[in-house]
Amino acid sequence: MTGWTTIAAGLRFPEGLVASADGIVIVVETAAGRLTRIHPDGGAETVAETGGGPNGLAPGPDGWLYVCNNGGTAWREWQGLLVPSGKASDYKTGSIQRVDPASGKVETLYTSGKARQGKTSLKGPNDIVFDSAGGFWFTDNGKSDARSKTITGVFYARTDGSSCREVVFPLDGPNGIGLSPDGRTLYVTETPTTRLWAFDIVAPGEIVLQSGLRGMGNRFVYSSPGFASYDSLAVEGNGNIAIATIGDGGITVMSPAGELVEFVAADDPFTTNICWGGTGLTTAFVTLGGSGRLVRRQWSRPGLALAF
Repeated sequence: MTGWTTIAAGLRFPEGLVASADGIVIVVETAAGRLTRIHPDGGAETVAETGGGPNGLAPGPDGWLYVCNNGGTAWREWQGLLVPSGKASDYKTGSIQRVDPASGKVETLYTSGKARQGKTSLKGPNDIVFDSAGGFWFTDNGKSDARSKTITGVFYARTDGSSCREVVFPLDGPNGIGLSPDGRTLYVTETPTTRLWAFDIVAPGEIVLQSGLRGMGNRFVYSSPGFASYDSLAVEGNGNIAIATIGDGGITVMSPAGELVEFVAADDPFTTNICWGGTGLTTAFVTLGGSGRLVRRQWSRPGLALAF
């Protein structure tokens, strides 16, 4: 795997990750129901036991870590890889949790949100991003079984537990989410369609809705050809969107105008997430879920600094 260095192995489907300037990375282990701190030398320690299936992870304005928990996933082994396989037998609901990284204390913030008509339970929260106002956007990827799947969307919520509302509905398996450098564009990937959408933000938690049957306000940006599915995403400092791509196994980078910048290959078809850390945010950290590894490499362009 040219250019990549393995930091840690033996992880249970690593996903959402946060890196610091000193090279320490916190990842979720979705199949183990925990958050894990990984040091530059590969040493690892448990930060918190969340239960269920932690997916997305982001630091909030209060110094706590905010977790998208999908409620639990069933797993199977396939050609030496750990593969998600529907919802867990003990699944009840998805949730948004907050974790104190110092003590490991876990609190459940939301299990439902306000929809256009009434209230909706969270099915499978997946990825999360904070804006500069201190609120956060998150996707709900839904849950599926052999013959059915839930239809879900994108939510905006407050850290004090006072508000969680559905802003975009419907989407087909929304997964990755991120903000442009100026905070005026929201990017969302759909996993089964391999599409990247953009939404214009007019105020914290508010997007421009367009007229039409769906009334969603989304703009199509890009879709990869061939056998691929989009997972989580992160934004570079120059505004490019870097998407962890399942199937092809790697990071697909495109411009806001929808032009392919590059594809950086990895050696795991379940390439699940990317973030940046190190000096100048020029080190890319990537989770390889199927083989259970955290890897890094020098990146061609700096990543975008997170809001908090």
